[in-house]
Amino acid sequence: MAFNTKVDVADTELEANEAVVDTGDVTLEDEALVEAESDADEDNEEMDEEADESEDSLTYSNGVIEKIVAMATREVPHVLGMKGNLMHFVQEQFGAENLTKGVTVEVTDDNRVVVNISVIIEYGAYAPAIFDDVKARVTERLAAMTGLEVAGVNLRIEDVITPEEYEHRTSQHE
Repeated sequence: MAFNTKVDVADTELEANEAVVDTGDVTLEDEALVEAESDADEDNEEMDEEADESEDSLTYSNGVIEKIVAMATREVPHVLGMKGNLMHFVQEQFGAENLTKGVTVEVTDDNRVVVNISVIIEYGAYAPAIFDDVKARVTERLAAMTGLEVAGVNLRIEDVITPEEYEHRTSQHE
C-alpha cells in the first residue's frame, strides 16, 4: 500500500509515497520498548520481594481462629453446645474445658478460611435459620477481630435436644 501523505507510526514519520507493510512482526523499536518494560517489571518484582522480606507480619494460629468461631457460634440463639470428637471428651473428663470443641478451620491458598462447626441445637428450632445466624455471626466476628475473609461455613448438626436435657447432660459431666 502506498500513502501520499505523512503518517505517524510508532513516532516515525513516513515520507510521501513510502510503502507501509504490516507483517505483524515486532520491530527493533518495539523490542527495545518491550525490553524496557520487562526490565521495569523485573525491577518492580525485586522491590516487591525485598519489601516482602522486610515487612512486618501478623499470623494467627488455627487455635485462635477456632476459638473465635466457637465463641461466636455459642452466641447464636438455639445453639445449645458444641459437639467435639473423642479427644475433646477425654479432655473434659479430666476437667479441661476446651473452648474450640466442635470447630476445625482450613486456610485456603488465597488466605481465606473455611470453617467446619459441629453443634447441638434446641429441639423445635428451625435449623436453616440457625445456619444463617451462625454463618453471619462467625463471618462478622472473624472479620472484625482478624480481618480474615470466610470462604465457607459448614455447619453439622450433631444432636437435637431440649434445653432441659442439655442442662441435665452437662451437669452430669461436672
